[in-house]
Amino acid sequence: MSPAPTGPQGAPARRRRFGWPRRVFAQVLLMQLAIAAGVTVLATGLFLAPLSAQLDDQAMRRALAIAETTASPQVADDLLASRPSADGPVQREAERIRLAAGAEYVVIMDTRGVRWSHTDPRNIGGVVSTDPRQALAGHHVMEIDSGTLGRSARGKVPLRDDGGKIIGAVSVGIEYDSVRDRLLAAIPGLLAYAGGALAAGALAAYMISRRLQRQTHDLAFSDISSLLAEREAMLHGIREGVVALDRSGRIRLTNDEAQRLLGLGPEAVGQPLEEVLGPGRTTDVLSGRVTGEDLVTVRGHRVLIANRMPTDDGGAVATLRDRTELEQLGRELDSTRGLIDALRAQDHEHANRMHTLLGLLELELHEEAAEFVTEVVGVHRATAEQVTEKIHDPLLASLLVGKATVAAERGVSLRIAPGTLLPDRLVDPRGLVTVVGNLVDNALDAAAGSEDPRIGIELRGEGRTVVLRVADSGPGVPAEQRELIFTEGWSTKELPAHGKRGLGLALVRRFAERQGGSVRVAESGADMGGGAEFTVVLPEALVESGLATAGEPR
Repeated sequence: MSPAPTGPQGAPARRRRFGWPRRVFAQVLLMQLAIAAGVTVLATGLFLAPLSAQLDDQAMRRALAIAETTASPQVADDLLASRPSADGPVQREAERIRLAAGAEYVVIMDTRGVRWSHTDPRNIGGVVSTDPRQALAGHHVMEIDSGTLGRSARGKVPLRDDGGKIIGAVSVGIEYDSVRDRLLAAIPGLLAYAGGALAAGALAAYMISRRLQRQTHDLAFSDISSLLAEREAMLHGIREGVVALDRSGRIRLTNDEAQRLLGLGPEAVGQPLEEVLGPGRTTDVLSGRVTGEDLVTVRGHRVLIANRMPTDDGGAVATLRDRTELEQLGRELDSTRGLIDALRAQDHEHANRMHTLLGLLELELHEEAAEFVTEVVGVHRATAEQVTEKIHDPLLASLLVGKATVAAERGVSLRIAPGTLLPDRLVDPRGLVTVVGNLVDNALDAAAGSEDPRIGIELRGEGRTVVLRVADSGPGVPAEQRELIFTEGWSTKELPAHGKRGLGLALVRRFAERQGGSVRVAESGADMGGGAEFTVVLPEALVESGLATAGEPR
């Protein structure tokens, strides 16, 4: 037994297997070539099949026309006036016509079928080899038949005298070999045209297949199927939202998380992005009108981080991460830091007061020490009582007392407007605490650098509507930026520890819009030095007084 063939390193050589290709472009190319070849062969066959019959018909009609021309009154008179002979007038006229028309033969016969003319003079006077009865009966005959001269295309007509009486017949034959030669002569040209069409089809198929190869990255059908299954599993398994757009801005794909974050349904696929989401920053970020990395946007009550990557076909893929909980934690951290600042301010102020009190006691100024303690306690109590008299909700009152302490530490005067009066009937106290806290923090930052830093706060209820105004003595907001400041990510402050700015005012507007209200910014009055004044209107933010009384004491 001969040893098995081995490779260059002694390993058994792998036999090359020929079979159906795996690549998409190769399969498509072979199928297109097969279709092009099949269509070419079919078209050629359909053309050649009737061509032979058409050439036969043309030859028979030509023979019949020559026969009709030969069956003239002169030939009829010569037939009646002479005898069949090789040098007779009938033979001479028939030969003249045969040579002029290029026919194989021109045979003139009488009613008995006796030849009066023939290509071979020796056959003159003999009976024709084919049946002349149809022609002698007055019919025109076209046929392909065999005779003494071989196979030919024939035409037969009756020969009549001046009175119309049939006195014989004329039979004309066209050599069938000439018909076959014409058919064979047409085949090379036809095959050339068919080959050219096949080559053009093959070239077009190759170009289409190459384009398909580039678009499918030279993958096999099995690879594409696996990639599709893996993509579906990945898209629906990851915890990030994925939105794919085509070059015209229509949504091509969304996974489950993107539908949840954006509030979309499966019917959104195929629709323009702006029609589905509406105008806003989220639409601008996903469509690419706003560029950058880790862009912040707000959709409903969710804070999202978006990234967008263009694709080769002109579309794009955007990813979305839900930052709502992290943002809430960051704001709670900010609130905690604010509380720590307030406690630190109170601790610092308390230490100063204790040092003062200790000095008065050491100097034995007991009356002055008693007056100082009374004054300090009275000021703090007056501040707390001033807030709680006007703000009946405990959460808001506590917030404003703490903010007043922080403002005092930063040298900013926080004033509660005389018209402030808010009953303890809030529908969403925590939401309003967030709004007030954001606006007061911004006002503190703006007023802290002014010449006479101060903040004015007004909170009042009008029926079921809450109106909030926060004014400061800061530099104010230019008119051209009064809408821009409510955009997610817009800020003039440094980044905090949790990494993002520009969400406070955006969330304030979102909260107001969810309540059916509004937020606007204008220039504050002269008493505030022309700073910024934010006005928030929240319809139906208060429970009706009758319902509040029936539910629980306020």
